[in-house]
Amino acid sequence: MLLLSRARLVSQIPGVTRRMPEIPDLEGYRAYFNKRLPGLAVESAQSVIPWIVRMGRDEFESRMKGQVFQPVDRRAKYLLFPFESGDNLVVHSMLTGRFEYLQPKDRRRPKTAFIMHLSNNMDFRYFDDRNMGRAYLVREDEFAEKVPRWTEMGPDVMDPQLTERVFIERVKKMRAQIKSVLTTEKCIAGIGNAYSDEILWEARIHPYRKRTDLSEEQLGEIFRSIRKVMDWSTPIVAGLMEEKGLPTNHYRDHLRVHRKGGQDCPRCGHRISEITSGQRITNFCRGCQE
Repeated sequence: MLLLSRARLVSQIPGVTRRMPEIPDLEGYRAYFNKRLPGLAVESAQSVIPWIVRMGRDEFESRMKGQVFQPVDRRAKYLLFPFESGDNLVVHSMLTGRFEYLQPKDRRRPKTAFIMHLSNNMDFRYFDDRNMGRAYLVREDEFAEKVPRWTEMGPDVMDPQLTERVFIERVKKMRAQIKSVLTTEKCIAGIGNAYSDEILWEARIHPYRKRTDLSEEQLGEIFRSIRKVMDWSTPIVAGLMEEKGLPTNHYRDHLRVHRKGGQDCPRCGHRISEITSGQRITNFCRGCQE
């Protein structure tokens, strides 16, 4: 019998959320929680699904008690929740993990993985419909040892030290199709399926072009498009989280081409194409992306 990946199994289950958070989503979470969590203490913690927190239930609950939140950070697709003690809760939510910030009386979702009751009488919760995400409680000097692939990731695509020249030199080492290059975290970290479509649309580059067919000028245009798309979309997502609350699925209606197959291109009016390969949907415009 063929073995299916967990992501593919999820995609076959009706109603299951399957949009992995990308940088605008994670930056939205970061902004949301940075308005609420810093300075709050964890009065008690509950590990409901130890498989996700990657630590024994008793150890997690005792170690979390009394922790005081510092400002939330992000690297690639990880959210980092640092504490005054020097501990860090590092979370990769994968396809189906989501955060909640609500009152203790509010209904607990069936797949809630952990709960922190806070000093302001609110709960910070994480739920995961398919138990795909991972959370690691580690000290800063333990990241490389205890967070898988932490040291294998390339620079975060929004890192100020990732200049256009550095980006071009890293990308030039890759030979795959350009969309695949952008989503390879060993090259650059943080770009996923949805926003790679948006970036390449912004840059007018066909997603299936080989990297080796692109000039340095075109690679530079892709770099500038990355920053433009992220700078444009992140405030939109953050604003929606403040207005409508934390999503069970990610806010994506503002995207121009991703998941817009069959609609008119907002730039040239040509019909947007949609190609599915495996479980990944790619959208682009044949009229203005070359």
